[in-house]
Amino acid sequence: MTELAWVGGTPPAALHRPVLVTAFTGWFDAAGAATAAVRHLAGADEGLCVPVASIDPETFFDFTRRRPTVALDPEGRRVVSWPRNEFAVRSFGDAAAHDLVVLTGEEPHLRWSTFADLVVDVAQETGSEMVVTAGAAIAEVPHTRPPQVVGSTTSAELARRLGLGRPTYEGVTGMIGVLHERLERAELPAISLRVGVPHYLATVPHPLATVALLQHLEHVLGVPTGHGELAEDVDEWRRHHDEAVALDPDAAAYVARLEGMYDEQVVAEVPSPDELAAELEAFLRDHRPD
Repeated sequence: MTELAWVGGTPPAALHRPVLVTAFTGWFDAAGAATAAVRHLAGADEGLCVPVASIDPETFFDFTRRRPTVALDPEGRRVVSWPRNEFAVRSFGDAAAHDLVVLTGEEPHLRWSTFADLVVDVAQETGSEMVVTAGAAIAEVPHTRPPQVVGSTTSAELARRLGLGRPTYEGVTGMIGVLHERLERAELPAISLRVGVPHYLATVPHPLATVALLQHLEHVLGVPTGHGELAEDVDEWRRHHDEAVALDPDAAAYVARLEGMYDEQVVAEVPSPDELAAELEAFLRDHRPD
């Protein structure tokens, strides 16, 4: 019995040039910024996506580390909620270049290799043209400056055509790193987008970083992300932290020092959004079977 279960027993049919987009809670999701971006993109809270598959958590999680929760439903029955890794489809019709297959996942504790293979299986079975992962990493940056989003890919051709970097990191990794290695083996094009989060705010929500990821996803994917809907959250977040820093002279001096470092450094950014989107579409067009 496979741990991957399709809703209705079979993969969805007739998707429009789908792209699989994912982020995982855990090591590569500082401040929850990446999973917040993908969850917003999926539109699950507004009922804009359709569930299509799920991965059974039983053999992938240590439930003494990530305990399930229990609650009462409206009829008073006890319901246990387990770690969730569910795939959903969001379609934009003629308003976008692609349908999205979205996984807002929880990084498992066990059997990472098998788990990554299941995600690749979903990408292949849905006919996804490429995979885009979102991540958030702790960085020495101030909260007063626009978060920088950096893109990379293991594909030499994608790197050349889109002006992206190729991964050079060596060391311990997370599920995103394992997944990209499996995607490369499967010869599925993949892009990693990651945003920097101030290290002194890594444990609280960071809507500004979430918006930065959504803006780049919008240009890369050619789909509306609705990032403007988070403007009120961003304003409240910025006001709260500006006031807290202003009350602490040491914190204000530290943030000023980070601002100086930020302004002086040369940041490797994703190319201009319009250029990136056009070149990506050309790449996908060149590699479509039809």
